[in-house]
Amino acid sequence: MDCSAEESEIRRALEKVPGVRSLGFQLGARQLRIDAEASALAPALEAIRRAGFDPQPVEANARVEGEPHGADDEHDHDHAPDAGPARLGLALAVAVAAEVISYFAPDSLAWKVAGMAIAGFAIWLAGLDVYRKGIAALLRGKLNINALMSVAVTGAFLIGEWPEAAMVMALYAIAELIEAKAVDRARSSIKGLLDMAPEKALTRSPDGSWTEVAAERIAIGAIIRVKPGERVPLDALVTKGESAVNQAPITGESIPVDKAPGMPIFAGTVNQTAELEARVTAAAADTTLARIIHAVEEAQGTRAPTQRFVDRFAAFYTPAIFAIAVATAFLLPWLADATWLEALYKALVLLVIACPCALVISTPVTVVSGLSAAARRGILIKGGTFLEQARLIKAVALDKTGTITEGKPKLVDFRAWGRADESRFRLLAAALASRSDHPVSKAIATGLGLPAPEASEFKALPGRGVQAIVEGQALWLGNHRLMHERGLCDPELEAELARHESQGRTVTLLSDAHHVLALFAVADVIKESSKAAIADLAKLGVTSVMLTGDNQATAKTIADQAGISDARGDLLPEAKLGVIQELQKRYGSVGMTGDGINDAPALAQADVGFAMGGAGTDAAMEAADVVIMNDDLRRVAETVQLSRKTRSVLVQNISIALGIKAVFLMLAIFGSASMWMAVFADMGASLLVVANGLRLLRHRPEDTGR
Repeated sequence: MDCSAEESEIRRALEKVPGVRSLGFQLGARQLRIDAEASALAPALEAIRRAGFDPQPVEANARVEGEPHGADDEHDHDHAPDAGPARLGLALAVAVAAEVISYFAPDSLAWKVAGMAIAGFAIWLAGLDVYRKGIAALLRGKLNINALMSVAVTGAFLIGEWPEAAMVMALYAIAELIEAKAVDRARSSIKGLLDMAPEKALTRSPDGSWTEVAAERIAIGAIIRVKPGERVPLDALVTKGESAVNQAPITGESIPVDKAPGMPIFAGTVNQTAELEARVTAAAADTTLARIIHAVEEAQGTRAPTQRFVDRFAAFYTPAIFAIAVATAFLLPWLADATWLEALYKALVLLVIACPCALVISTPVTVVSGLSAAARRGILIKGGTFLEQARLIKAVALDKTGTITEGKPKLVDFRAWGRADESRFRLLAAALASRSDHPVSKAIATGLGLPAPEASEFKALPGRGVQAIVEGQALWLGNHRLMHERGLCDPELEAELARHESQGRTVTLLSDAHHVLALFAVADVIKESSKAAIADLAKLGVTSVMLTGDNQATAKTIADQAGISDARGDLLPEAKLGVIQELQKRYGSVGMTGDGINDAPALAQADVGFAMGGAGTDAAMEAADVVIMNDDLRRVAETVQLSRKTRSVLVQNISIALGIKAVFLMLAIFGSASMWMAVFADMGASLLVVANGLRLLRHRPEDTGR
């Protein structure tokens, strides 16, 4: 099973088998999953064999490279082992010898018989497999490329064009082999990820020694060691050591990320500077890398809209050209001054032109290349449908928290209030904040970054703050409400609090028994990349709209910082769904970017849903059509840009395939196109569209330095 045309034939073969519930195709791995009743399995396999394929069982969870078996529809890359480069090279040399004998040998029966024998030998060397499949297809009433080539070459040989028949078969076989290698490059581009995770890892034994163990045998919770320069074998949390890790294979980030105890590392990434010890968090089959590979393979198995159109067109194209060839053979002698042999030769040329190889292969190789290029940038697109749909996006709705912003509070402002003893007030605040588990207190403690003095008689005040004794002094660290209850607010302080709150900041106050000592402002700040991401979308003509459950004042503040003019606040998840529907009526195709959990209704309603994946978030991978693995909002614009480039290449490829066919069709009917010219046109067009589609593997975002 090698291409979408063969997928269609298998689907047709299984349509009438009772008990078959669903089929799952993975063309990249050449695998088919049949969901059927137990009694239906044997009839289903027999139906596949009658269609000319050889189904082989695959063990569960096996990593299969996948060798094709008996693929024989409109397009077929399956060459038998004996049709390798050496054999095809010999076939071409023998075909050239047949041409030389035809041009230069004396016109005698002996030389003619010798030439025909040499030509037949060349055809046997290059086309034995083609004939085997062609005859099988004709017996089933199928007009695939093998059937067309078998009839054309045999016909040419019988009407005395044996040198050309040999050359056509040799050139066809060589071109098919070259094309097969190119197509496999596109399909296997993501399989290179399989080699990124080492097969073995150093694991700590119960006695404390270190042993090299196969990665697939390592249990969750085991401790592994990763030396500098080595790849991480499994997803894990660092327990010892600090190092920089290159996460490009997973997230597409070009800059290494510093890792310390408590931070995650992912299978396939590269430890660069120092030794790390880490606790395994996922089995080999469930790592982030494994899920990425599975997601891309599933995406490659889906059929994009353009591909479905091309497949339907090709189903009518080949029989139509075959009918024209038959009409040419019978009507040309009556309608034009042509002999029966000339008419038959033109008909044989048309049979070669009838092959829809270039047209059929033009879409899947382009789509697969686009999906693979996106995956290398840390963008998981769940199928060609969404890759094509992204180009139509006119507006993108963006969730605020965790998408535009960091998603966690940070200390953004500090001010001593009343008495200017800033350094002392910082220490006192650190003593209280470091004892609290509240996110705001943690943000203050982290932001201050000071060694905290000892605090005694610590007490939490739910909904207000905390209090404690520090250096013999009673202190309170709490919110506006706490200070108001204690009667410590004055008009000047109220004005300052209002100023911060209008900017979406959470204000915490430090006080003693009689006075407010200091003010700490905490906020969820925007990511460094957010402003550039909004600018990138604007350059593409895409409008950005921010959605958040925060109040409108906070929403407007964050939106202004990011460069967004349309900000919607005070929205519940259901209200976000309504905004998406409103935007779709206004703009047409709309994207939604969120965390994939509480934004699920809006993600489902949007034409394309983007989830900020956070490198391995299961819920995000399930909820959205596109997963951004490193939470970089700029990847949304890259997806739109890649989608537009993919569409451009698809149009180019279809135009090339149909244009070349049309030119040689006219030449064959009204001009003097020869059979080997038709082969060059057919396979040349195939190689052109494959090479053009492979260009997407080198795609990089435009107009940025990323």
